[in-house]
Amino acid sequence: MSRSAIKLHTPAGRKALDKMIHEAERKAQELAATKPGRPGAAKGAASAGKSVTTGAGEIRIVGGQWRRTRLTVAQKPGLRPTPDRVRETLFNWLGQDLTNWKCLDAFSGTGALGFEAASRGATSVIMNEQDPALVQQLQRLQQKLDAKMVRVQRGDGLSCLKTAIGQDLILLDPPFESVDLFEPSVKAAMAALNDGGFIYLEAPEAWSEERLLEMGLELYRYLKAGAVHAHLLKKQ
Repeated sequence: MSRSAIKLHTPAGRKALDKMIHEAERKAQELAATKPGRPGAAKGAASAGKSVTTGAGEIRIVGGQWRRTRLTVAQKPGLRPTPDRVRETLFNWLGQDLTNWKCLDAFSGTGALGFEAASRGATSVIMNEQDPALVQQLQRLQQKLDAKMVRVQRGDGLSCLKTAIGQDLILLDPPFESVDLFEPSVKAAMAALNDGGFIYLEAPEAWSEERLLEMGLELYRYLKAGAVHAHLLKKQ
């Protein structure tokens, strides 16, 4: 049947056209399979849909006693070490010197934030992480740095916050996909702070001053870097 003879307004005509299109697509696929591909094309196609990263990366401590120290860390899906520039800005906001501060890094991940706080003089840094492989990594880094002020523990971040007391700085960087975790974590952190203490919050969206004031928190500083919204909050 020629294409000009197909009557598209009839069911038979539409069926015949669909058959012709399907047959043309099949022949095109067969022809493509017989042609040599570009070097690495198959490998690229196979991996294009993967978001999983493997191997090792590294974090760099920006300031303090371990300034410029590079630490090898595992790369895992969803793991987002806070960028150097954002960490540097955060500790500029805090005044660089954290001598005698008590800090809690509730969702430690690579430990970039917690080790930065320890490097700048914090007396106590609790690094809490749920993933057992990351906990082991944090323990190795703590030993490598001989960071006696750091205590690594395994546990749920929210549960850790609910049992904490007397903290001067709480670092909150929950997984961005766990949107329901952010508000309970901020509220629990607020209760764990000393008067005048700070919460550092990384989130996938900006938190309004009105929302924070309802929790008794002042939006002290704010920065957007790519997809990260960095907030420094102060307990009123």
